[in-house]
Amino acid sequence: MKILVINSGSSSLKYQLIDIENEVVLAKGLCDRIGIDNSLLKHTKKGSDTVILEKELKDHRDAIKEVISTLTDENLGVIKDMSEISAVGHRVVHGGEKFHDSVIIDDDVIKGIKECIELAPLHNPPNIIGIEACRQLIPDVPMVAVFDTAFHQTMPEHAYLYALPYDFYKKYGIRKYGFHGTSHKYVAQRAAAMLNRPLEELKLISCHLGNGASVCAIKYGKSVDTSMGFTPLAGLAMGTRSGSVDPAVVSFLIDKEHLTVQQVNEYLNKKSGVLGISGVSSDFRDLHEAAEKGNKRAKLAIDIFCYRVKKYIAEYSAVTEGIDAVIFTAGIGENNDVVRAKVTEGMQYLGISIDPEKNKIRGKEIDISTPDAKVRTLVIPTNEELAIAKETYKLVSRK
Repeated sequence: MKILVINSGSSSLKYQLIDIENEVVLAKGLCDRIGIDNSLLKHTKKGSDTVILEKELKDHRDAIKEVISTLTDENLGVIKDMSEISAVGHRVVHGGEKFHDSVIIDDDVIKGIKECIELAPLHNPPNIIGIEACRQLIPDVPMVAVFDTAFHQTMPEHAYLYALPYDFYKKYGIRKYGFHGTSHKYVAQRAAAMLNRPLEELKLISCHLGNGASVCAIKYGKSVDTSMGFTPLAGLAMGTRSGSVDPAVVSFLIDKEHLTVQQVNEYLNKKSGVLGISGVSSDFRDLHEAAEKGNKRAKLAIDIFCYRVKKYIAEYSAVTEGIDAVIFTAGIGENNDVVRAKVTEGMQYLGISIDPEKNKIRGKEIDISTPDAKVRTLVIPTNEELAIAKETYKLVSRK
């Protein structure tokens, strides 16, 4: 059975075509810098070298079209047409109170996902675009939505509730939901395998660092707290998102700048984060290049990002009551040795110490700790796509 997995991020779209019966990836790729200059598609066919195609990707709809075109291309593709695909698994960021588990997609599910757009304005819209584009092209193929919020349903009430009038939670479902759950769950399982210990015995802190970023406290295999909240806006400073700010900033900006609530949301979600601080880019590759040329705001943006990650690791060490390992994953976490070094600097008091030589690795599963470190520091490339494919297969095989 061939399962196509679509994983739409705020500025990227990852895809994999997986033969799920033996977990072989037939083809995979990345549409990168969507909506940013110099966008491209990286495509790897099983047994072949990666091909980089310069593409104008104005939005996620363009990206989906290019993925389908590449998968069916005479030279680059691995299928003759889309009829060879048995199912499609879609990553969906926010399920609100509507969805607690993965579901087979129908019109009602799409309606429910659309109703959650206000909770995830950067992600649910591209998620929906991917779903609707695939339904148009292969309407008879079953599709599954896998929600980022599902893994965090194990958070205790005292962790997910805000100190607001309780009626707001009962009426509107205002609470911490958490995101990147598929990724956090996957890397936690891989960490247990690397450490050769049962997941149910481990205390882990997972740092999913990409254009969207979150930290998760995982105790004995369950999420007990996470940095993102009611929406993916909370927590760390991110590519274009502010992360947590004093709530009074919103009313202050409305008053001083004569903004609407929608305009403030636009600023917080799309014009803030490292982009807003640096004035350069939301992409860390651009920030590092600018910082090396003496751009102080670009350096400041990197410093703010790393500082926030460091604070969450320390905070969550109290929540998990100790740490066995810290995990770095996602685009920045897997590939950016500068960020990993900055985040872990000075954390020997917690037992965290990394080897500078081992830390030079990019995109490989490795323990970068010093031999005497009490807490292991692991770099684990996330594989949300395989996790989504397994969940998709589990649901469609029941039909």
